[in-house]
Amino acid sequence: MKNLLIMVIALAILTGCCNENDKKETAPQQIISEQIANELISEMKKNVPANDYLRLEKGIKQSALLWNSDDGDVEEFKAFVKSSYIVEPKILEETFLQLSNNFESLLGCFNKISIDLKLKVHVDEGEIEEIDEIFAGYDVSAHFNDDMFKNKIAFIVMLNFPAYTLAEKTQYGENWTRLQWAYARMGDMFASRIPADVNKMISEVYANSDNYISNYNIFMGKLRNNDNQQLFPDNMKLITHWGLRDEIKSNYSYGESGLEKQEIIYQVMKRIIDQSIPETVINSEKYEWNPFNNTLRENGKDVSFHPEPHTRYQTLLNGYHAVRLADPYSPQAPTFIDRNFDSNMEIPVDDVEKLFIDFISDPLMGEVAGEISNRLQRPLKPWDIWYDGFKSRSSIDENELTKITQRKYPAIEAFQTDLPNILVKLGWSHDSAVNICSKIKVDASRGAGHAWGAEMRGDKARLRTRFGNDGMDYKGYNIAVHEFGHNVEQTISLYDIDYYLLHGVPNTSFTEALAFIFQGKDLELLGIKSGNADQKHLEALDNLWSCYEIMGVSLVDINVWKWLYANPDATAEQLQNEVIRIAKEVWNKYYAPVFGMENEPILAIYSHMIDYPLYLSAYPIGHLIDFQIGSFIERKNMADEVYRMFTQGTIIPQLWMKHAVSSEISIHPTLNAARKGLQAIKQ
Repeated sequence: MKNLLIMVIALAILTGCCNENDKKETAPQQIISEQIANELISEMKKNVPANDYLRLEKGIKQSALLWNSDDGDVEEFKAFVKSSYIVEPKILEETFLQLSNNFESLLGCFNKISIDLKLKVHVDEGEIEEIDEIFAGYDVSAHFNDDMFKNKIAFIVMLNFPAYTLAEKTQYGENWTRLQWAYARMGDMFASRIPADVNKMISEVYANSDNYISNYNIFMGKLRNNDNQQLFPDNMKLITHWGLRDEIKSNYSYGESGLEKQEIIYQVMKRIIDQSIPETVINSEKYEWNPFNNTLRENGKDVSFHPEPHTRYQTLLNGYHAVRLADPYSPQAPTFIDRNFDSNMEIPVDDVEKLFIDFISDPLMGEVAGEISNRLQRPLKPWDIWYDGFKSRSSIDENELTKITQRKYPAIEAFQTDLPNILVKLGWSHDSAVNICSKIKVDASRGAGHAWGAEMRGDKARLRTRFGNDGMDYKGYNIAVHEFGHNVEQTISLYDIDYYLLHGVPNTSFTEALAFIFQGKDLELLGIKSGNADQKHLEALDNLWSCYEIMGVSLVDINVWKWLYANPDATAEQLQNEVIRIAKEVWNKYYAPVFGMENEPILAIYSHMIDYPLYLSAYPIGHLIDFQIGSFIERKNMADEVYRMFTQGTIIPQLWMKHAVSSEISIHPTLNAARKGLQAIKQ
């Protein structure tokens, strides 16, 4: 999905991370004791109404936790609290609205600047220079948190709009007004006090990770099988893992020749996972490469090579060392795992794991696997976790689809112009469609593609997908429709929200859900009808199989991070061995009984593990939400329902779902629909 930086810089930053880690991984000194805080609370309660006691207690205790000697001594803390705590509700609301407007200006401009600075490495416009990479790694917002604490704005927010735990939001949230929810979200802004140099380090390391992944391309025309045959066209360049995975999917309609291509791609994937891939074939078309016996040839002669030197796992390790620097400064979420699940996703990691394990352990997986094997007329292969045969397009030659998309979208401008028409086809009025699309800009992506939303009204969301010299191929179109779903959510949940602090969605699973709904309509938008009476049942089976695939990968991702925290001094080689071990362990437990083979490492191929760690869980939860929303809006106007649901903003996930579809996130609608679908297509 993203960009590239040279490994010399990456390794230098890792060294910096380790040195910084030695300096920083000590808890900041707290000078306001619990006793002092409690005494102050008791004194303040004399002038505060009883219905405000909880806010007062939380505000003082949270402020005391993060107040340090640089902020003032104990007496200065007491004076600050007494002068800054707002009792009058009207003044509290006015203060909130002023803060909200200012934060929108600050955060919105930070976001816009970041997009501009990363433009050269995200958008396919000429060669990337070293200066472009340096700017891409620069985080203009790195000092925001520091500055807000130094000028006491963070403490004003924390004191008057305290943060609530996930358990508290679950307990109180259903009875909160929209304004109370907005107050709570403002409290989330300063629940931690991560120093600017730590934020800067994290930003730089993940810019490097993005750069590494975005330029991890394989020139497919240079691959050779054991008969020294070329199976792919000269101009095919695929990014890993997304492009390789999608090429596997596209070959299900080609019989034996498709199977041979899938086999060679899987060999490439295994070489990437175990780092035996020749370093010189990454993003290079100089040599012919046989991934089966791992040999290189140039002008008919064998060439010696060095394998990639654990770079994939060193990049993952860089990220771990960087984010761990923030741990001591996040008392309410002291690990990256906590921050990802309790704070960002707002679903506890144990609940996520249970949800996934219950799903992939269901006997239905074996029954659906049997149906897939029957359709393929062969035993399953490991890459059949990406079986694409339940989709409408699976029986259509992708080359024919590419001819349609290239004819329809020969240049970026054609796709940009057509965006309103796409929304009209999905149920939007012409005026609404034009209004939304006026706030979205399309660019040609260097990576697989991504959507980047605006953070202030007046700015535009960005849609990035790959464009070739001949126009948009089907893969690029399919990704673009997915990213367009993100952009529609990003625009509605910013421009049509009542309070800025509630803009967005509860977590990324929700934006993924709408993106999946859009993506599932890609052929319909091209005017291609499936004509299959079982389409609804096939869609249920497709959703189930997609969940089965990505839930296992997510479990690998989670368990890798648990291992990293248990083994903070691990080397890249040790991490590589452990990732492969965990991937095989998850495979053997939940996939081997279904696929009939053990010790397959395929679950470790996902690039998200390297540059978007712990993001993978958003996809399967997104699939579950996608199915629940899709079923709910069936035979309803899609535009009306999307507006109703996605203007709820960032209330907690389960409450959002209850308001949207009258039930919490659940595996059972997907399982039940797939069970019915399997019975129907067998009749």
